[in-house]
Amino acid sequence: MIDRDSLRRPPLRRAPLLVIFGPTAVGKTAFIEELHSRLGSIEIINADSIQVYRRLDIGAAKPPAQLRALVPHHLIDILDPAEQFNAGRFVHRAEELIRQIRERGNTPVLCGGTAYYLRSFITGLPDSPPGDPEIRRALKTEAERRGLGVLLEELARVDPLTRSRLQDRDCYRILRALEVYRSSGRPLSSFTNPTEPRQDHAFLLVGLLRERSELYARIEQRVERMFREGLVEEVSSLLAEGLSFQDPGMRGIGYREFFELRKGCATLQDVKELIKRNSRRYAKRQITFFKSLPGVHWSDPDAVESTAELIRAFLAGGAPVGGAP
Repeated sequence: MIDRDSLRRPPLRRAPLLVIFGPTAVGKTAFIEELHSRLGSIEIINADSIQVYRRLDIGAAKPPAQLRALVPHHLIDILDPAEQFNAGRFVHRAEELIRQIRERGNTPVLCGGTAYYLRSFITGLPDSPPGDPEIRRALKTEAERRGLGVLLEELARVDPLTRSRLQDRDCYRILRALEVYRSSGRPLSSFTNPTEPRQDHAFLLVGLLRERSELYARIEQRVERMFREGLVEEVSSLLAEGLSFQDPGMRGIGYREFFELRKGCATLQDVKELIKRNSRRYAKRQITFFKSLPGVHWSDPDAVESTAELIRAFLAGGAPVGGAP
């Protein structure tokens, strides 16, 4: 039987959710500071996979303390560098934070550059099985005893498609793919990844972008600044604490390149140039991914006022401007 009352009721209004992203060094931090001065009452949910780690400050390019005192930033400095953080944990933590921020009467803003985190939130998590700690521990033991190459060969046999997508040193994703196979009997590539924005939020996707030459110049300047501010000493201190380059936090750009120095295969200048090169390559991959998202409103990071006007209208109306139709 048709519920005629439900036909007369207006559809439920989905709460607007602002998502701001862009490649490394594009100027997200300065943009947020300017946006706060125009909008106020915003709280940032960090979507950067390295900024979640404590004591990884300079290489992670964390927002300065003054800005974080002015604008609340969440999911920064929440884990030790030896702990694993993934898209699933990010999505669940972000959902809870969004609820809390809205209850305070403030506007939640997802902001960062880790594409997999953002995609997993916007489209929803894939339907692959949850992690199995026992299988994961067994796989780690195998990797340590027999070497990662043996596990790569196994992955190529059971899931050649996923193997073709992974780099040889991507230990976390290699183990995750085998964990899924051993726990379910199905290759990871057989599980569905959602592609359309989820319908429980009204998204406005704001992408920050600069001319490629300008972006690369900013990357160069940022890396030079990191070295002046003490990146070498920060890495030395982390290693002295007992961390290794196999720990999740130490695998990020700005840290993993120092492994070449540790092996005696590079000078400090070589490491600096390697960080610049890897950052440029990463920025290129980020841009390619972000351009694949639907309904993105692209903005020059310096054109804050015009973007703020768009955001004000979106937050006031709640209609999905970008993202879900």
